[in-house]
Amino acid sequence: MFPIVDEDGNIVGAATRGECHNGSKLLHPVVHLHVFNSQGELYLQKRPDWKDIQPGKWDTAVGGHVDLGECVDEALKREVREELGITDFTPERITQYVFESNREKELVFVFKTVYDGEVNPSDELDGGRFWTPQEVKDNLGKGIFTPNFESELQRVQLI
Repeated sequence: MFPIVDEDGNIVGAATRGECHNGSKLLHPVVHLHVFNSQGELYLQKRPDWKDIQPGKWDTAVGGHVDLGECVDEALKREVREELGITDFTPERITQYVFESNREKELVFVFKTVYDGEVNPSDELDGGRFWTPQEVKDNLGKGIFTPNFESELQRVQLI
């Protein structure tokens, strides 16, 4: 179950994952973490080919839903541990915004961190790697990255 929220993040209800992703546009919270190393490179995950949304594309290092009964910070720590195996990081909140697609509407809480330790992508990803800012810029608009990542990159001007 996911919490349903208003644009300020106040919980106003609850719904299943399916209800949130079926075009209902129920606003539900998600977390994104942009992971940089001390050289200024940005870690991106590769979405597996079996994903129903944006298969095979490169995306934000960590992205996941906030579960009902969980606060944003708890969800962020859980998702980072599950997706990248990282437990010792210091997140910095950048912003929050509403993202809407034809299937869903999300309240996105965006964080960044600097991390030089080992990254162990989970089986739910098709790996990942650090990209230089120039590599990212050179590949924008070429269909390599998810539209959500490209949109967020412009919104928060990370690189």
